Amino acid sequence: MNINKLILFLLLVSIGCEQVASTVNIDKDSTDIRQVLAQSASDWTKGDLEAYMNAYWESEDLKFIGSSGVTYGWQQTLTNYKKGYPTAAHTGTLTFDIIHVDFLAKDVYSVIGKYKLERTVGEANGIFSLLFKRIDGQWKIIVDHSE
Repeated sequence: MNINKLILFLLLVSIGCEQVASTVNIDKDSTDIRQVLAQSASDWTKGDLEAYMNAYWESEDLKFIGSSGVTYGWQQTLTNYKKGYPTAAHTGTLTFDIIHVDFLAKDVYSVIGKYKLERTVGEANGIFSLLFKRIDGQWKIIVDHSE
C-alpha cells in the first residue's frame, strides 16, 4: 500500500469515528446506565428479583458468566438467581461501586465495578464487568461477568 492510500484510509477512518462520536452523548449514556444499575440494586434490595432482571436483555442470547460457568438466557439467569437467593436473608442489601463506564461503539458500553451484598447469612463482595447495549431505546445488560 503506498503512502497516499494509507493517508486516505486513515482520513476516512478518522472521519467515520468523528461522525459516530458526534452522534453519541457519552455523558448522558453513562448517567443513564448508572441509573439502570441503581434501580437494579434497589429492586434487588427489595427482594424483587424479577424487577432486578429488568436491567438484563430478555433474550436467550444473554450471557452470565459466574463461578459455575456460563449461563445462557434471561429465564435461566432468573431461575439461577431465585435458586441461589431464595429469601430476603439471602438477597440482603446490594450496592454497586462503579469504577468505569467506557464507550465501545454506538449504543454499546462496558462497565466495570464492585458489588457489596450485606446480608444476615454473610456478606458477599466481588467485582463485575458488564456489556450494556441500547435495545429499543433502553439500556440492557447483554453480558454479565461477576465474581
